[in-house]
Amino acid sequence: MANNVVLKLFVPMLLLFAGVFSDVTFHFENICSHSIWRASNPSIGDLEPELGPEIYEIFNMDDHYSGSIWARTECTTNTDDYFSCETGDCRLGTRECADTTPNYPVTLLNFNVNESIVSYEISLIHGQNIFVNIKPVGGTLLDGSGPCPVVTCNMDFGNVCPPSLIAYNANGLYVGCNSACDVFKDDEHCCNGNNCQLDEYTLKFKQQCPNAHIYSGDNKPPMYQCKGAESYDITFCPAIGSAT
Repeated sequence: MANNVVLKLFVPMLLLFAGVFSDVTFHFENICSHSIWRASNPSIGDLEPELGPEIYEIFNMDDHYSGSIWARTECTTNTDDYFSCETGDCRLGTRECADTTPNYPVTLLNFNVNESIVSYEISLIHGQNIFVNIKPVGGTLLDGSGPCPVVTCNMDFGNVCPPSLIAYNANGLYVGCNSACDVFKDDEHCCNGNNCQLDEYTLKFKQQCPNAHIYSGDNKPPMYQCKGAESYDITFCPAIGSAT
């Protein structure tokens, strides 16, 4: 198991710090106009979760990991030193956030790391709070069918989110779009059957982000398995309508 080491590069000024070698390297880049705070379940050992605007970070992952990473947005500390976020909050009251389930809505980045083989997907099963893409640098699909593809959801659901699913902040402003399952909590919208189909809500979201997983049982596209990639570029707030 490799040690987790963070290398931060500030854009356009580049500051590079040496780190240890790992078979799997994640490159996090925040091109949002605001900071985001990473979180994970189980922990990726991320003790410096804040990623400010235009910051690029190199993170050496453990050689064996299976779990989710997500971004928290609009985070603040109150007068009692309690840390909380408008979306993706962990309810722990701390900047470090791991081994817990976030508040929804939240965009989840799911990974299964087994040394040089990495499975990856964007999951919107619990809604969307930020748009993102995952781009393997190099590598081939494990089944030999071709290069490892980019997976992206860079369309803001705010344009199509029905009023019943909108998540608002304390000021009544839109901050994310919930899934119908998390709002209605019924078998129809939670796809608790053997023949899951797109419904009126998930159809809209699938049209926005066709290569993200939208509902429980959604397997199109499959969770890609990539081997031999040099790194995985994870971009928060990529340009709307185009993969980076």
